[in-house]
Amino acid sequence: MYKSKLLFVCSKNKWRSLTAEKMLESNEDYSVKSAGTEAGARVKITAGMVRWADIIFVMEKKHRTRLQENFSSEIIDKQIVVLNIPDDFQFMDAELITILESRLEAYLEL
Repeated sequence: MYKSKLLFVCSKNKWRSLTAEKMLESNEDYSVKSAGTEAGARVKITAGMVRWADIIFVMEKKHRTRLQENFSSEIIDKQIVVLNIPDDFQFMDAELITILESRLEAYLEL
């Protein structure tokens, strides 16, 4: 069975995108990775990660802009979804999880 490959992106890959990855890593329908766009990110996004993903979820418009600037050829034909989640939450924050579930349900079977 094919698993959709999901990539979650925020700035530093410490709170938002990592929370999304942890939420979905045990879901049998998806393969999940997360990364950050900034130099000090826990896991820095690479061209290979972008190519790997079926859907890329970014937390803010600025993350989509960074992908467009740094990976223009890799994002051709990629679905990039802006979740509009500000950097106001800690890792695995209950409110962040609720927001992620709400914003992702239009795209994923949770």
